[in-house]
Amino acid sequence: MTERGTDQPLPLSVDRTSPVPLYFQLAQQLEAAVEQGRLAPGTLLGNEIELAARLGLSRPTVRQAIQSLVDKGLMVRRRGVGTQIVHSKVRRPLELSSLYDDLEAAGQRPATRVLRTTLEPAGAEVAAALGVAEGSEVHLVERLRYADDEPVALLRNHLPPGLLALGTEQLEATGLYRMMRLSGITLHSARQSIGARAATAREAAELHEATGAPLLTMERTTFDDTGRTVEFGSHVYRAARYAFEFQLLVRS
Repeated sequence: MTERGTDQPLPLSVDRTSPVPLYFQLAQQLEAAVEQGRLAPGTLLGNEIELAARLGLSRPTVRQAIQSLVDKGLMVRRRGVGTQIVHSKVRRPLELSSLYDDLEAAGQRPATRVLRTTLEPAGAEVAAALGVAEGSEVHLVERLRYADDEPVALLRNHLPPGLLALGTEQLEATGLYRMMRLSGITLHSARQSIGARAATAREAAELHEATGAPLLTMERTTFDDTGRTVEFGSHVYRAARYAFEFQLLVRS
């Protein structure tokens, strides 16, 4: 088990004086190596016995550390092959930002496939979010977002008609919020809710998951600096590849 692009072993260690369990210390270091790209997707983790001997740990302790990362979807055990790195999880802060920009900032090579862009009558939920009459035409953009060539999210965005040009080529080249900014729209705030549900057959096929697999959901209504609603997004994310991060402040 070596660092990406070198023949040097990963600098792993455990602190036996710490109250943190040894397996968890090891799991945290391995997870950090995956997140930082030092253990690239496809890398074989190596022999558990050798790793246990190197760190002076029991084999069950090492196996528990690795299993915790398998359970998180970062690694997979393959019969006859061993334990292999699958991918890092996309961690996204809860702030008004584009998934495309967040992936790009994290070095995860974002890519987009536009599934459709069309005008359609606004249903009750979309009409209420955009502040338009039910049944009036709104723009729908549906995209599949990739990170490092792997699908991570299915994005549905409704926008008021005439807000900005929504060409497929531009939508696949950059993020929607970046397109808005380039069009002179100043994003100001958003109302957002997060949940979870099972994947439909279509969602599962697009996201390379099994039907019924857990998905994270996000609905967001975004406003510009004049108070105008500029988009209503309804997105689903692969739970094994995606996480939202919260920063909580303690009130005294």
